[in-house]
Amino acid sequence: MILPPDYLKHLESILKEEISSYQLSLKDKKALGLRANTLKISPERLSDILEGLEEPVKWCKEGFYYDEEFKPGKSPYYHAGLFYIQEPSAMLPASVIPIEENDKVLDLCAAPGGKSTYIGSRLKGTGLLVSNDISPSRAKILLKNIELAGIKNACVLSEAPEKLSLKFPQFFDKILIDAPCSGEGMFRKDENAVNSYIEKGPEYYIPIQKNLLLEASKMLRPGGIIAYSTCTFNIMENELIIKDFLDNNLSFSIMPIDHEDYGISKGMAILSENAQSLSACGRIWPQRQKGEGHFIALLKHNGEKMPYEAPPFKENKIKNIEYFHDFCRNNLNIKLEGNMVQHESSLMMLPYGITDLKGIRTVRSGFYLGDLKEKRFEPSHALAMALNKNNAKNIVSFTETDEALYRYLKGESLHMDIKDGYVLLCLNEWPIGWGKASNGQIKNKYPKGLMMN
Repeated sequence: MILPPDYLKHLESILKEEISSYQLSLKDKKALGLRANTLKISPERLSDILEGLEEPVKWCKEGFYYDEEFKPGKSPYYHAGLFYIQEPSAMLPASVIPIEENDKVLDLCAAPGGKSTYIGSRLKGTGLLVSNDISPSRAKILLKNIELAGIKNACVLSEAPEKLSLKFPQFFDKILIDAPCSGEGMFRKDENAVNSYIEKGPEYYIPIQKNLLLEASKMLRPGGIIAYSTCTFNIMENELIIKDFLDNNLSFSIMPIDHEDYGISKGMAILSENAQSLSACGRIWPQRQKGEGHFIALLKHNGEKMPYEAPPFKENKIKNIEYFHDFCRNNLNIKLEGNMVQHESSLMMLPYGITDLKGIRTVRSGFYLGDLKEKRFEPSHALAMALNKNNAKNIVSFTETDEALYRYLKGESLHMDIKDGYVLLCLNEWPIGWGKASNGQIKNKYPKGLMMN
C-alpha cells in the first residue's frame, strides 16, 4: 500500500520511531467485530450461542472479535437482532459517552447505525434517541438497523445540523458526533480510502467538523456532554478541532477518558488557551490494539443541569384506531399505550419528550406500530422486533437447525396446523417477524429487503 507522502510525514511527527510498526500493521488482516444487543441478550449468552467469537473488545464490554471464517450476517441470530456487526474501534465513542437512563440523546451523524443502536441499548427503553443523517439514502439504512434492534424510543431524521439546532435549542443531555473525516483509519480496511484521502484530505473536512461541533453545542443542555469522534489520526481533525472549540467556548471543559486499562492511548499533549490538556482525549492505534483506529474526546458543558419539562402532547384524532385495539386484544398479551399519531395509514407511538418535527425531514417520527387499513390493522416488522416471545398469544418457535426457519427467512409460506390469525415467529425466544395463519398455512410477512439469499 502506497501512502500519501504528506500523510506519512505528519504521522511520523506524531509517532516518531513507532511509524515503522504502524506501516507494518497495515499489512495485517483487518479487525472484525460484533456487539451484543443488550435489549435482547447478554454478551455472555451471545458468546455461548454464537460459534466463531473470539476475545472481548477491551473498550466495549458488549463487543467481541470474531474469526474471519465466521459470517455473522448469514446467522439467523442476526435476523433476530441479537447483535450488530461493527468494527471494534468504532465501538469506542458510544461506549465512553456516559449515557444514563432517561437521557435525551442525539446521534448527529448516525448512519449506518452502529453507534445509535449501541446508545439505544444503553438507554434501556427510557428517554429519547434522535438519530440523524443528512443523507436520505443512508438514513433509510439507519432506520432499518434501529428497527432490527427493537428500539422503541427513537426518531430518525435526515436534516442539516443548522436546521436541527433551530428546532432543538438546549434540548439534549448527550450528543454524539462521529464526524465525517479523511478516513485515515480506513486504509487497511479499504484500499480505496487512500484515493478518497488524496481527493479530499483533512483540509476538506476541517470546516465541516468545526461546524458540527458549533451546531451541537447549541443543542446541548447545560451540564450536558458532547462526544466528538473520527476514524482518522491527524491532529488537524482531532486535537486541533477540540482546541479551537474550547478556545471559543469557555463554558466547556474536556473530560478525561479511561486510557491504559482499556487499551486506549492518550491524546496529544496540546494545551488550549485556558490550559486544558488534550491528552485527556483518547486514541486507538492499529499498531497498538486490535482495531482500525479511532479518536474520541468528551466535552462537558459547565452549566448546572436544568429540570426538564416535556412539551405538551397534542391529541390527534386517529382514523380506524379501533382496528389497532382489536389487533392488540386478539393477538397480544400486553397493552401498547402512549402518545400516538397517524401519518397517512401509518400508526406511530411517539417517544417521551419529542418536540414537534414540522419543517424537519423526518424518516420516522417514533415507534412504527403498523398500518391502519379500512377494515384491519397490519402490524409492522418493527413491532415484532420490539416484542418478546411472551408478548404474543399465537407463536411459532424454531430452533437454529429447523429447516422451516430458513424457509421463512427466505420469504416462503409455511404449512402448519395453527390457529388462524397473526403469528409471531421466533428463533428460540427471540422474535424474527410476523406471519398470518389461515387454513393450515402461514402467509409470510417477512420484509423483502431483509430476506436471506
